[in-house]
Amino acid sequence: MIKPIALTYGEPSGIGPETVAAAWREIGAEIPFFLIGDPSHIPIGTPVKSIESPDDVSQTQGRALPILALPFNGDLTPGIPNPSHSHSVVNAIDKSLELASAGKVSAICTGPINKHALRQNTRFPYPGHTEYLASKTGGQRAVMMLACDSFRVVPATIHMPLSRVSNALSADLLEETIRITNRELVSSFGIEKPRISVAGLNPHAGENGVMGSEEKETISPVLDMLRSEGYCLNGPLSADTMFHEEMRLSYDAAICMYHDQALIPIKTLYFDRGVNITLGLPIIRTSPDHGTALDIAGKGKSNPRSMIESIKTAAQIAKNRHVAEQRTCPP
Repeated sequence: MIKPIALTYGEPSGIGPETVAAAWREIGAEIPFFLIGDPSHIPIGTPVKSIESPDDVSQTQGRALPILALPFNGDLTPGIPNPSHSHSVVNAIDKSLELASAGKVSAICTGPINKHALRQNTRFPYPGHTEYLASKTGGQRAVMMLACDSFRVVPATIHMPLSRVSNALSADLLEETIRITNRELVSSFGIEKPRISVAGLNPHAGENGVMGSEEKETISPVLDMLRSEGYCLNGPLSADTMFHEEMRLSYDAAICMYHDQALIPIKTLYFDRGVNITLGLPIIRTSPDHGTALDIAGKGKSNPRSMIESIKTAAQIAKNRHVAEQRTCPP
């Protein structure tokens, strides 16, 4: 049995608390997890139980939502972020990371944060969770994967203006992104020989330099080099033709060159079920593939499916990694 998963709900005035509560009602008896946060933020009607450590989860699993209490100062109003909550939002993330790094939990699952509020009140200098967790775990290169069922996409560049993508897209960055993705497809998803398709940056993948030179000068040389090492790679491909159903069946993951190139297809096809997975970290981290949804918070309109899938995915990755580690251990 895997160790419990640590959850954070992110911005408490968003839909995080209610999706966590809904997830517990559906899978709380099936998968061991607990929340790090303020018990008063959980919707009325959801039974909660304070715990002292992850080891206590088994005592209440299925009967009440286990909570490692982290009080938040100030009132909570759904849809309206409270500046006094910002430090506690970050503290909850830090606590989950501390537990994961110490091996006390099998994974962390983080609810959506309000980056504007954090920057105003904590000077949070990171574009998002991915970059923050990479910094907190020693500055390691973190890769963002969005996944649902057998469809997985990875943007090589993440949270930056489109005008900066071409300069940021270096051979080293692309090579590292592909290597990390390939490695985690093996260890985290149990795919023995991953098939990876790689998008071009420009329309028609540059069309032999007519519409851009990045494919010929940067992308293709990296792919050729990795193919010589045995990687199963296809590309660079025109992004407008690589996401229809037949093409999606031909690869285990798609590497894209920028944020929207990757996220538009998966959010169009699987908006309610997408999971954000951070690859390349020494811990397992997943997250729902949506934001705080302040406009519907507290109105009973939120869909918890992405949170539920995030917890399930974290548990499955933990099991897959355990199996992979067992295979590599000497008899």
